[in-house]
Amino acid sequence: MTSPGQRKNQENNPGGTPGILNNVRVISYNIPEGERPGGIKVRFKIRVVTGKRAREIDARQARAILEVLQWQRQQQDHQHP
Repeated sequence: MTSPGQRKNQENNPGGTPGILNNVRVISYNIPEGERPGGIKVRFKIRVVTGKRAREIDARQARAILEVLQWQRQQQDHQHP
């Protein structure tokens, strides 16, 4: 269980012990109470993967970025013929 005062880059896994489990690293961070926007509880949870899974995610992200850039270019072309 994590507390609101948890420090950046603290590693957690389902067993509750720090470390790496099945080549997946989870980094979680809770925004301290005095820094929360509008007082709402905010928690960042980031999974770091390696190997084949990481390559799959990289390829998917690259395709998504390319789509956004193509869309942006189309919008610019329509605004400035």
